[in-house]
Amino acid sequence: MIVVMKEGATVEEVQGVVELLESKGLSAHVSEGAEKTIVGVIGPKDRVRELPLEALAGVEKVVVVSNPFKLASRAFHPQDTLVQVGNSIIGGGAPVVIAGPCSVESREQIIEAAHMVKRAGGQLLRGGAFKPRTSPYSFQGLGEEGLKYLAMAREETGLPVVTEIMDAELLPMMESYVDVLQIGARNMQNYTLLKAVGRSTKPVLLKRGLSATIEEWLMAAEYVLAGGNPNVILCERGIRTFETYTRNTLDLNAVPVVQYLSHLPVLVDPSHGVGNWRYVTAMARAGIAAGANGLIVEVHQNPKEALSDGDQSLTMENFEQLMSEIRRISAAMEPETAGALSRHS
Repeated sequence: MIVVMKEGATVEEVQGVVELLESKGLSAHVSEGAEKTIVGVIGPKDRVRELPLEALAGVEKVVVVSNPFKLASRAFHPQDTLVQVGNSIIGGGAPVVIAGPCSVESREQIIEAAHMVKRAGGQLLRGGAFKPRTSPYSFQGLGEEGLKYLAMAREETGLPVVTEIMDAELLPMMESYVDVLQIGARNMQNYTLLKAVGRSTKPVLLKRGLSATIEEWLMAAEYVLAGGNPNVILCERGIRTFETYTRNTLDLNAVPVVQYLSHLPVLVDPSHGVGNWRYVTAMARAGIAAGANGLIVEVHQNPKEALSDGDQSLTMENFEQLMSEIRRISAAMEPETAGALSRHS
């Protein structure tokens, strides 16, 4: 349920609504728009209905929100959420591109990759230090050593670091190294982990689960938001279907649907979406054309020698071509913001 305040409602009138709600054991979340303020109400519907909210000074109307996700809902928060990471703002203006290898393999490898990503125009560096793998015999990542190498790469290039967290117990250590905590597809419904990152001050990149509906995905985001962390970035990375010629089916329907339902920014991961480097650029272009706020792409200096996901990793040459094409699409859609994707020298 939301309480829509009248245009020009005073701070005192808004506070009066908040105080009434909190006095009855309900939670209130205030969202200030350009013209009106909205107060989101979290709590039992019966208890809310008993309150004389529409009789309070400054209240225009009370609206019932049917979606089970409240804090992630655009009804609660009409304005787009903008997540700042370093010098980049995810959710506003030109799309932001996160790129790097699937796994951190060595200090030299990740630092070289970071320089290449920056030269091509990527704004953030990705790399896995802890890797959830289908087989227990596959490369599992370098652990804290990999985190140290990512921090070194950031120091040399200035690129903020994005990496996956797999266990709530790792949070204090990871917060000291990384800029964005990624929740992978297999952990989208790991509620203990979601609650933990909800208490963090680091932005959270939340990937959609392999077979998750959009509502389940947004409910996972709700866990993080309810924990007090407003900086959630959604990522469509493909869902499991009957198709076998691609690793997953990249659900680009999700981009406009999520942007209609929610205020949270949404990225597209074409690498996991298709699982084959030949199709990554095409789906990246499609994701930006669909209105995604950015991409997360796997790139590697030598994909044939990569310790994980080499089949879906772009070479640096292919990544540079991708960035060039993304600039043109961005320019065609939003000429005034395309400059944010300009090539770094």
